[in-house]
Amino acid sequence: MQPTLSRARALTLLAAVPLVASCGSGSAAVKVGSKSFTEELILGEIYAQRLEQTGQQVTRKLSLGTTDIAMAALKRGEIDLYPEYTGTALLNVLHLPPTGDPQRAFDTVKSAYAKQFGLVWLDRSPFNDTQAIATTQKVAGYYALGRLSDLAAKANELRLGAVPEFLTRADGLPGLQQKYGGFKFKQTKIVDNGLKYEALERGDVDVIIAFSTEGRLKADSLVVLEDDKHVFPVYNAAPVVRKAVLDANSALAGPLNKLAPLLTNDVMQDLNLQVDGPQKREPADVARDFLKQNGLA
Repeated sequence: MQPTLSRARALTLLAAVPLVASCGSGSAAVKVGSKSFTEELILGEIYAQRLEQTGQQVTRKLSLGTTDIAMAALKRGEIDLYPEYTGTALLNVLHLPPTGDPQRAFDTVKSAYAKQFGLVWLDRSPFNDTQAIATTQKVAGYYALGRLSDLAAKANELRLGAVPEFLTRADGLPGLQQKYGGFKFKQTKIVDNGLKYEALERGDVDVIIAFSTEGRLKADSLVVLEDDKHVFPVYNAAPVVRKAVLDANSALAGPLNKLAPLLTNDVMQDLNLQVDGPQKREPADVARDFLKQNGLA
């Protein structure tokens, strides 16, 4: 199996997979899309398989690429739904300020998408795939790091491993420096997103930028520092669906909404780890087992 693309790599790489149509009712197939990183592929498969279980005919258009490409496909009707994040919708699509309030973020994007694009946000999942700063237990213990406030004061003794965009984004290093003060690292190293955990474990860097539902955080028993001043925006995921499709097929919303409360941070970390960790499982197989374990198969 080829390695699944990370979110950071998906910002610059595009991919496409063959379309697969399932058996189902005689109505038009529901076209399920996704972006090109692990979590999106898993969610896309969970949505697709859940709909198939309820008798819907589904066509998969997974691994489309970036947010811009997925949104364009949705607005053109090339796909009918895909998983999106509230933080991404706020910052990258609507170009609005970030917020750490989950309900406020959801209400804002739900209203704006309906008015501007004719798109509907279904129920959001509780997991929050936001940015995070992580370190080893050894480093956290030695420098007494538990919160980002602690790191702000000790940054001049530590080496940061980050992808380039973190150094310039408003919700990245500039935002941390503005809200917390400090955050002047001894050294900043640019690391490939797919190799950041190895760099941390080897001691090449002391802290790394991560995403909070990445499975390696749990597998490697790393310490995720608390964002005690709430700089990082909330990133809850939900299916975004074309209103015309929901109007024509009202049976879509119920099965997808039933998934939302099941997708917690711990669950999403475990699902991601099955694909990105030593098992290297296929997203479709991981999605199928998740549905079975929750009595939805």
